[in-house]
Amino acid sequence: SDLQKQEERGELLQPLVFVLLVLCSVLLYFKVSLMDPGFVKPEEEIKASKSEEQSMVIPQVPSNIKMRRCGYCMVKQPMRAKHCQLCQHCVRRYDHHCPWIENCVGEKNHPLFIVYLSVQLVVLLWGGHVAWSGLYFEQSWDWLQHNIFLLVSFLLIVIFTIVVLLLLVSHLYLISCNTTTWEFMSHHRISYLRHSELENPFDQGVILNLWRFFC
Repeated sequence: SDLQKQEERGELLQPLVFVLLVLCSVLLYFKVSLMDPGFVKPEEEIKASKSEEQSMVIPQVPSNIKMRRCGYCMVKQPMRAKHCQLCQHCVRRYDHHCPWIENCVGEKNHPLFIVYLSVQLVVLLWGGHVAWSGLYFEQSWDWLQHNIFLLVSFLLIVIFTIVVLLLLVSHLYLISCNTTTWEFMSHHRISYLRHSELENPFDQGVILNLWRFFC
């Protein structure tokens, strides 16, 4: 009866949406961490897709930059691929190896990784709001004993929110420039960037960069 009254007043809708967001965040976490980030297949398996990759190469990239063989797994690396020593594979359009998900972020799971960060940020902001609304401040030891768990939870949520927000903003900025974290951090060591006339030969404008990444 009480539940029915709360449901009629719409008081159960917000907790239900919050639980669904948390569940969605957990499912996205496992999906991103377990899926193939874009591992480079053996040479005989990538021949069919080589022509497609060459058609996607931006003209500003020097034509004398050829696919090179990886010194670790001995496969031919497509442009923008890099070997991850933690995963023991070369990853297409390698961005970084994320310790949170224990997996690389690459061509196949990068868009889903952004979705995961976005959902996680919403959950953290909502959880922070709930924790803050439950705090009422008093200068007494008694108050601290009764609210220490809620206070610590709120501080942890604030820290994680800042980390996720910075990570999401930095990734969106790099995506809008059509570059990866690895390319941004190691520009001077990457042959196809070091020998290019442009600082970023893959940049085709913010709108087209975002469209190609997400769509």
